[in-house]
Amino acid sequence: MNASNLQRKLSHKEKIIFNVQKFNRKHKALSFLGLAYAIISITGYNFLFYFYSNAKRFISLACILLFFVSSSSFSYPAMSLNISFESDMNIDGYTGDSAGELSELIDYESQAELSMTTVDEAIIEEAREESVNPDATEAEHTISENKATLSEILAATTNASDDEESVNEALSESTDEEVPLSVAIPEYSFSSDDWQIILVNKQHPIPDDYEVSLGAINGSMKCDERIISPLLEMMRAASRDGVGLIICSPYRDMERQTMLFTNKVDRYMNGGMSYMDAYNLASQAVTVPGSSEHQIGLAIDIICDGYSSLDEGFADTKAGKWLAENSYKYGFILRYPLGKEDITSIEFEPWHFRYVGVDAATVMYENGMCLEEFWSTYVN
Repeated sequence: MNASNLQRKLSHKEKIIFNVQKFNRKHKALSFLGLAYAIISITGYNFLFYFYSNAKRFISLACILLFFVSSSSFSYPAMSLNISFESDMNIDGYTGDSAGELSELIDYESQAELSMTTVDEAIIEEAREESVNPDATEAEHTISENKATLSEILAATTNASDDEESVNEALSESTDEEVPLSVAIPEYSFSSDDWQIILVNKQHPIPDDYEVSLGAINGSMKCDERIISPLLEMMRAASRDGVGLIICSPYRDMERQTMLFTNKVDRYMNGGMSYMDAYNLASQAVTVPGSSEHQIGLAIDIICDGYSSLDEGFADTKAGKWLAENSYKYGFILRYPLGKEDITSIEFEPWHFRYVGVDAATVMYENGMCLEEFWSTYVN
């Protein structure tokens, strides 16, 4: 048997290597080209051979993928799979209230189709205006029963047997009193349990166990009984400086706040909005129930003779300027100051004042803080 007959047939890989070696011997300067050719050729051959040897497996995977694509909701169905996602609900098996509730549920589901909703533009414009000034929406300050002057408060807090002359005497006596200014203290420490500085906003709703001890201001107007005395002191001091303050919309209970909010949501929904859109917009126009300082009796809205609007113009009145400079001396702060809108999430309200106590009010006034900033800095 000839040696040539015993010679093994070269594989494709071996042929490539043999040819490259032959090329490199003749062209040593270009050996890198031969090496590159060998790598590319062998890699390509192995890749194609892998697919060829696993052809059945890849065909099976391709068929499965084709079936998935053709039967999915995001493609045009190539075949009918006779699959329905609707529940075959038969209300014959239900009786009484259950059948009625089930029938209503089916009706609601049948109406839950995507559709274009036309929203009343007047409602949108109204919402924009109210979202800037939620207090004005809630206060009802134009009603005489919801306002009280210093003399009216003194009359309400004086014994019923006292006549108008005794009220005037109380006024005249108060004008002779000097309210000492608070002395600055270098270091302050405040506790989160202090009722005076409780933080109430959308992120910090009123605690469920919070109790309000109410006292009458005038008629049906009430507030926390503990702030009536400093409130009167502040009004007397303003009166001595020729400024007549008028209190409006102090305490509001949960029931009234809920009614105001619900009415606003209903109004927006009647204008064509969805419930969620109406809720979000209403929360900008009316304080969400449970997150209003008026519900704890520590917040009051203040107007004056000659200016009864709850808007930014109050800041330019004599009363607005006096309060901005002096309210802290009696424990009250301008709750939503100008320039703090990003922190309080409430627009500038120069009429809205909150009792926090003289010490806390002094710190906030001297440092230009709002209540949220005060809490993050001083409250333990």
